[in-house]
Amino acid sequence: MTVSVLAPLPGRVFALADVPDPVFAQQMVGSGVALEPARDQGHLTVVAPIAGKILKLHPHAFVIFGEKATGVLVHIGIDTVKLEGKGFTLIASEGDTVAAGDPVVSFDLAFIDTTGYSAICPVVVMDSKPDTVESPSVGEEVKTGDILFDWSA
Repeated sequence: MTVSVLAPLPGRVFALADVPDPVFAQQMVGSGVALEPARDQGHLTVVAPIAGKILKLHPHAFVIFGEKATGVLVHIGIDTVKLEGKGFTLIASEGDTVAAGDPVVSFDLAFIDTTGYSAICPVVVMDSKPDTVESPSVGEEVKTGDILFDWSA
């Protein structure tokens, strides 16, 4: 079975190796891609990249557990956990069942940019082997809801 993982926000797609955090760059959490958010939109709403249940929800990150035991992590920025929720607004709740494209979190990109933290957003298939996600969109701009990659569960 193949699951299409959607772009949770608009931006330019990067390889995880380009993320300024070794945990993501070395794919310790799993394989995937990253999005550098579009800077022309102010507040951004981050949506569910797959349908499923919100297993974990923090202002800066969430995990959705979908069909065939596929868990997808969306991490909003690097080291943004240190902001303790400032600049983020939770829209959904932990335990909610969501459809792909449902809003989960919004954040103030301009605020994140003032903190010195990177706003790049890794989108990772949890516990997948390194280099198992291939995305034809690396280097391209995507809109919210565009297919980032297909994952064979």
